[in-house]
Amino acid sequence: MLAKSIDDYLAMPYTIEVVRDESEGYSGWFARVVELPGCMTQADTFEELGEMIEDAMRVWIEVALEDGQAIPEPRPAEDYSGKFVVRVPKSLHRELVEAAEREGVSLNAFVNVALGRAIGSLQAVAAKPHPDHIPEPA
Repeated sequence: MLAKSIDDYLAMPYTIEVVRDESEGYSGWFARVVELPGCMTQADTFEELGEMIEDAMRVWIEVALEDGQAIPEPRPAEDYSGKFVVRVPKSLHRELVEAAEREGVSLNAFVNVALGRAIGSLQAVAAKPHPDHIPEPA
């Protein structure tokens, strides 16, 4: 079996998270590759971000190959059915049903939006560098 090249890896459908960064007077964009730990970049404009993340991926993969490290591949979308079961306290179930009724939507639709907002908030917080963090050179 032939070893994959950097371009082979770059052609794979990696998951890239993009967050608008407006912290500490800065206005720009932050991106990270979910499957490649530490592979991230930022850019002043959204248009610049695509090239910047590709450069970051190229360097990340090149260093991993040189060091003989395994390079994670993207997780196939088929691994996710879109369904899961969550057990919640009766009181929370009631609150969710009542909130969905107030909004005029199904419980499923309400929870879907609530989870999407919650994960978006968590990702925005996680994307902000810690004040004591010293960025690694790209």
